[in-house]
Amino acid sequence: MDRSQKKLIDNFTDETLRKILELKKSIKYGSITLIIQDGFVVQIEANEKIRMK
Repeated sequence: MDRSQKKLIDNFTDETLRKILELKKSIKYGSITLIIQDGFVVQIEANEKIRMK
């Protein structure tokens, strides 16, 4: 892990990590995008896909 990756992880708040894990559990298909500014997560976007059979 390089210095910038460590800085980003160190700047995650408990609330941010909790929200990411909550979204991960709730989305079956889709994506979670983190918007980062100056090493801090400033926005979380969740896109859910619904697969039709």
